[in-house]
Amino acid sequence: MGRIFHHIGLPTQEKQPNESYVEDTKVWVTDPADHPYRVEFLRFENDSPVTGPLRDMPHVAYRVDDMAAAVAGKEIILEPFTPMAGLSVAFVKEDGAVIEFMKFEGGATEFADLA
Repeated sequence: MGRIFHHIGLPTQEKQPNESYVEDTKVWVTDPADHPYRVEFLRFENDSPVTGPLRDMPHVAYRVDDMAAAVAGKEIILEPFTPMAGLSVAFVKEDGAVIEFMKFEGGATEFADLA
């Protein structure tokens, strides 16, 4: 199974330019394609259902072709969900690190491709 680096996610408490709101997780995110080092900032609402390492630790994200294979046998910290049409994501913890797997549909490889 191939994995292709997509971005690094950094939790923040400061409002960022051009944030988008993900209603399912109550988090504001930036588009890593807009950052020269592919950084995504995540700003969680106080009542976000996201807790634990995903909220407290940085993560590294990879594009995958097969979500089921990517999460198989891993410690899942956020089950696969669809934050926007054409994109499913899941978060796992492996070797102490938080990893995000992203499956884009329809040939999209970036958030902008989904718009």
